[in-house]
Amino acid sequence: MKKINLNDKFSLFDEHWSPKILTELNNQYVKIAKVNGEFVWHAHADEDELFFVVKGRLLIDVKDHETIDLGVGEMTVIPKKTQHRPYTQDGIETWIMLIEPKTTRHTGEVQNHLTNNEEKFI
Repeated sequence: MKKINLNDKFSLFDEHWSPKILTELNNQYVKIAKVNGEFVWHAHADEDELFFVVKGRLLIDVKDHETIDLGVGEMTVIPKKTQHRPYTQDGIETWIMLIEPKTTRHTGEVQNHLTNNEEKFI
């Protein structure tokens, strides 16, 4: 067992929309990411995805649903098969934690310049 300091881990990288794996539990990964701007519309066919805001503000457009607006200390779960697009406003960097099954592909079936196919432990 080890202690993980989120501020220390966030200080180790600068890139946006590129999640880093902190640890794993029960066949799930706990990840962190710095995000800024718009991500891609996507869905995860078989996996739910938890978003938790550590710093900043995250908005998530959800197909056929109102936009979810998350501030520091707030979280939501996006159910599997749900089309969604996370983004930030006003050029303000946001820090998030994600909890999702190990099988979750970064952008689902969508492939573009933001897709990260090689997530790494940090």
